[in-house]
Amino acid sequence: MTFPNTRLRRLRRLATLRDMVRETRLCVDQLVYPMFVCHGEGVRTEIPSMPGCYRQSVDTFLEEAAEVSGLGVPAIILFGVPDKKDPQGSEAYAPDGIIPQAIRALKESLPDLLVWADVCLCEYTSHGHCGILDGEEVDNDQTLDWLALASVVYARAGADVIAPSDMMDGRVGAIRKALDGAGYPLTPICAYSAKYASAFYGPFREAAESTPQFGDRKGYQMDPANLNEALREVSLDVEEGADMVMVKPAMAYGDVIRRVKDEFRLPVAAYNVSGEYSMIKAAASMGWIDEERLMMEVLTGIRRAGADIIITYFAKQAARLLAANS
Repeated sequence: MTFPNTRLRRLRRLATLRDMVRETRLCVDQLVYPMFVCHGEGVRTEIPSMPGCYRQSVDTFLEEAAEVSGLGVPAIILFGVPDKKDPQGSEAYAPDGIIPQAIRALKESLPDLLVWADVCLCEYTSHGHCGILDGEEVDNDQTLDWLALASVVYARAGADVIAPSDMMDGRVGAIRKALDGAGYPLTPICAYSAKYASAFYGPFREAAESTPQFGDRKGYQMDPANLNEALREVSLDVEEGADMVMVKPAMAYGDVIRRVKDEFRLPVAAYNVSGEYSMIKAAASMGWIDEERLMMEVLTGIRRAGADIIITYFAKQAARLLAANS
């Protein structure tokens, strides 16, 4: 039928009807909140380029984690900011490093809050790259040993999900073998499978103090122009034992999220990264946009693209708004 018999506006006129026929729903239990943990006591330092986000010592981190849990957000993902860095990124896999400390403290105080442990060396290396260097090149195969060790250390501390973000070839297989061998065969891996060399990461690098001291990460992170390569990356990670896969960033990569979801039919996470968050915060501070409406539009768009899980700095804010509108 055609107009006037078909009028699509009929189901848009009333708010209740719009809600009833909504195709994509955003729920609080789909959200993961990123947190930055550092050494010390009583530390809570706001990140200038990420309003509302903080570098925190374990004691203040636990206070915010309790707030996150109270809002119904089911999981956090942890990033460490060490006091000292070295070429090998040794605190990334130290049993007494900042991330194992935070995981143990969290599991003691909030055992039901899921802890995702990001696995990478970039926050811990003095050169800022994601692996061990051979000259000015990242040595892929040597790096695998240290990523695997870090994963075991985090699992032993109580991490619920291991999330390698380094983009080294073969790291999922190495981590799976190490976890199984250490007695953690049931600890799942969510691989950052399609992680692009993106300009959206700038604020995170300030937060984690992880800007490369030379060169860039284009030799191991993906070219933003490539989609088929992303599917190859995901396929390899699934073959090596990934239980979930991730696309990062999210806003400009909805086509990648959709193709990954359609072709692999397994849980897909998308990381709504720091630059995406900061752009909305900055525009809102100038009065150019409605922050809450745009936040929810972006998160819903990521869900509509096919993401089952969204890692986002908006998790607390979105949780409050979802609760208010329920």
